[in-house]
Amino acid sequence: MLGTFEILETIDMIQKENLDIRTITMGISLRDCCHSDINISCNKIYDKITRYAEKLVITGENIEKEYGIPIINKRISVTPIALIAESCESEDYTRFAKAMDRAAETVGVNFIGGFSALVQKGYTKGDKKLIASIPEALSTTKMVCSSVNVASTKAGINMDAVAEMGGVIKKCADLTADNGALACAKLVVFANAVEDNPFMAGAFHGIGEPECVINVGVSGPGVVKCALEKVKGADFGTVAETIKKTAFKITRMGELVAREASRRLEVPFGIVDLSLAPTPAIGDSVAYILEEMGLEKCGAHGTTAALALLNDAVKKGGVMASSSVGGLSGAFIPVSEDAGMISAVKCGALSLEKLEAMTCVCSVGLDMIVVPGDTSADTISAIIADEAAIGVVNTKTTAVRIIPAPGKKIGDIVEFGGLLGSGPVMKVSSFGSSEFIKRGGRIPAPLHSLKN
Repeated sequence: MLGTFEILETIDMIQKENLDIRTITMGISLRDCCHSDINISCNKIYDKITRYAEKLVITGENIEKEYGIPIINKRISVTPIALIAESCESEDYTRFAKAMDRAAETVGVNFIGGFSALVQKGYTKGDKKLIASIPEALSTTKMVCSSVNVASTKAGINMDAVAEMGGVIKKCADLTADNGALACAKLVVFANAVEDNPFMAGAFHGIGEPECVINVGVSGPGVVKCALEKVKGADFGTVAETIKKTAFKITRMGELVAREASRRLEVPFGIVDLSLAPTPAIGDSVAYILEEMGLEKCGAHGTTAALALLNDAVKKGGVMASSSVGGLSGAFIPVSEDAGMISAVKCGALSLEKLEAMTCVCSVGLDMIVVPGDTSADTISAIIADEAAIGVVNTKTTAVRIIPAPGKKIGDIVEFGGLLGSGPVMKVSSFGSSEFIKRGGRIPAPLHSLKN
């Protein structure tokens, strides 16, 4: 039972500290939508999504009004399309993306994820077709998001897929050059992708998931920063305890919304993903949390240690609050979506190399990084390989969402709008990686993968 103080405190978090439910995401299995005829399969996909998600948006809006809790996005994730489309004879899977997009538009959600393939150990024919279709699919749809898992701790790193994804990202950028290479912002390359992630662009409905499920993603960097302001100068034990207690309160609110949405939609409740996902709004920044711990600027020496403390304390607080914490849960460090990160890049405090180091201890990886438009496909592939290696060796999810902005150079700003914000173009190494990427094959799994 919540007391009056806790209720008032939560209201204050919402009104003054940018606390929100970032997303209610409905996961839908499309495994019964396979068919050899692409027209029949696409129709089945459209019909199933619109049938299950018909009341998703209005339910979220009603909960938002009744509880006074902002719910920023309503989203859908589906079974990786490479698995569904493989039974059809079409060479181009773009029509599947368009069916997803039409369904998303019909039910009114913000994004739909799952134009995805899992190729950590190798390709099937369907995987190859889907990956080849990604640039056209993302450039001709509005709400469809795509992901490709190229590595895992169990399988190692599929370097053939890594090499291919560099070219795919470049094609995505070229096809959407007129709007800041926006297609790249809807594509993420994973190592150790999770099946119940409610956040885009990497959400998909894993094959081990039920027929339909509700997952909720909670955010609250502003709330954590405000909590730390009250213990200014305290030791790190106090800092960790403060973050844990704050994460506990945020998670409880997220579970309340998730269970209420589950009940009203008559769909099983899956997980609460407690990820400190920032926004471009001033004050709603992970970078500002790190600076509140005593760093002059995010990117200064000590940043990785501060982020490690933050990520660990968030997870501990969330697990104390709910037995259904899942997804990614921790701290995201996207550049374009975080006002503090943008500021740190602009003043030279934060580099791509420092961000890579930070991904060793954060929730995901290099997220919403804008690089010069003339960055080669091989260099992008090498960045993906480095990030995948961090994930594989450390048994954690890592990812790359990188945008080579056509015609842009270091220091330019690319505007995306909405939650995607704006990204400063960052410097990449001028030294090449082509010979490394051209080797292909598979980097073997590390020794500690042999746990069975």
